[in-house]
Amino acid sequence: MNWTQLLSGKRFGLEEYHERKHERTDFQRDYDRLIFSSPFRRLQNKTQVFPLPGSIFVHNRLTHSLEVSCVGRSLGNNIAKALIQKYPGGSVNFPEIGSIVSAACLAHDMGNPPFGHSGERAITAYFLEGNGMKWEEKVREEGGRWEDFLHFEGNANAIRLLTHQFIGRRKGGFAMTYSTLASIVKYPYASTEAGRKGKFGFFQSEEASYRRIATELGIEPDPENPRKFARYPLVYLVEAADDICYQIMDIEDACKLHILTADEAIQLLLNFFEGERLEHIQRIMKMVDDTNEQIAYLRSCIIGLLVDECSRIFLEHEDDFLNGTFPNSLIEHISGKAKLAYEACSATAYKKIYSSKEVLDVELAGYHIFSHLIDSFTEAVMNPNHAYSKLLLQRVPEQYDVKAPGTYGKIQCVLDYISGMTDVYALDLYRKITGMSLPAV
Repeated sequence: MNWTQLLSGKRFGLEEYHERKHERTDFQRDYDRLIFSSPFRRLQNKTQVFPLPGSIFVHNRLTHSLEVSCVGRSLGNNIAKALIQKYPGGSVNFPEIGSIVSAACLAHDMGNPPFGHSGERAITAYFLEGNGMKWEEKVREEGGRWEDFLHFEGNANAIRLLTHQFIGRRKGGFAMTYSTLASIVKYPYASTEAGRKGKFGFFQSEEASYRRIATELGIEPDPENPRKFARYPLVYLVEAADDICYQIMDIEDACKLHILTADEAIQLLLNFFEGERLEHIQRIMKMVDDTNEQIAYLRSCIIGLLVDECSRIFLEHEDDFLNGTFPNSLIEHISGKAKLAYEACSATAYKKIYSSKEVLDVELAGYHIFSHLIDSFTEAVMNPNHAYSKLLLQRVPEQYDVKAPGTYGKIQCVLDYISGMTDVYALDLYRKITGMSLPAV
């Protein structure tokens, strides 16, 4: 792969349309287009890890995405600055790498359903072991890819959301640049190649779209598996920004919710440093008494450390990224004290945070709500002439194709609608269609 072809401002779905020149670059316009979109706005009411806040504010999908975007921009700018020095002449659009990565970071979670990752697991469980199992034979008979539903993947759903022409919408969906779209696809292969982890990058319905993106940007097949594509190099920066943010912010949120004590959180974060750097940080921390301020300072120091470390690794292995041979993620290649500290944070998160009562309660509610909503709307699109179905389908916005041909398309319509809901909307709709709440009379 080569940088000249990889950094393309061509827009998906608008390839033949020549717009007037703008003061903003195409990639900056991607960023703005996302910021002002309804699906992005809805992230403010989608769970990140913990339940949406009462008296204590914790991260939601929106604040998480904004923070990831900031970190991604720093990573991209670091890489751009180094590559400009390495390849002088200005023939390659290196200055825009920061804009591409920050825009992709904004969009990386837009395909995630309500109730955090528990929403993905609830959808998967519905088709893997719930009432959805009964549709498998029909989907396969009609040529649909059943594996798309067995492992519902928010990353693949983001690509669908951004590229699919929903009813009444323009060709190309969001009409994003090819480079921004490619930067979101962490797993550039179909669900049939997902393996045990169940991770994949595009549904059957968007496979042709991704192949167009890969052809345009010169993304090569995976050297080890021709049924997969090599990762687009900037995907690693988007992934690193996400890894940096969620791990550190989860520790901070857990402290605010008293799942971790302040001493536990501070020690986990101090573990990233040693020697003179550690002593300097401890001196600065003593200047304030507010625990939240101390943790915020530590968080900023760690983000700076990890951004520098991931930037260094990317630049040292540039050839591996262009050859499609770099293994795993950037964060897995950090070294020394930072690596041990990151692993300690991860272990604590799985042991104390992700299994906490607050998180489990969201998961339990998510399973029940999702199961009922998917069940109800799937039955309705499959039997549209039934009296109850006619009423229920009137709740579905016009952009979703309830008359889609084939069982695969009808199920996908239901998942498009439900995965786009906020936590609050999904809960409210569940209560209404089960009769638990009624309009005031």
